[in-house]
Amino acid sequence: MDRSPSLDPAWNQRQRPPRLERRLAFADYPQVRDFLEKLEHLCEQRQRYPDLSFGRTYVNLTLYPEQDAAELGGGEEEFAREIDGLVEGLEGSC
Repeated sequence: MDRSPSLDPAWNQRQRPPRLERRLAFADYPQVRDFLEKLEHLCEQRQRYPDLSFGRTYVNLTLYPEQDAAELGGGEEEFAREIDGLVEGLEGSC
């Protein structure tokens, strides 16, 4: 699946294995913490949990296909857009 034009270009699509990746930069750790708390609520609502790593001023996210799907689909792009919405509400991010 090619990345949708409506998906933020900051998301990188990889093929082996299929996944979407994005690095988010923040001004300070309190913003990272705020984002992670919002992401936690979204993940609980959606029952989807990205792989992530984070530091004092960044978060790396990786979205894999749902369940046993071999390729990325609309669900991953929709989830990525919802994550983007969380970022838009934080000042000084990305």
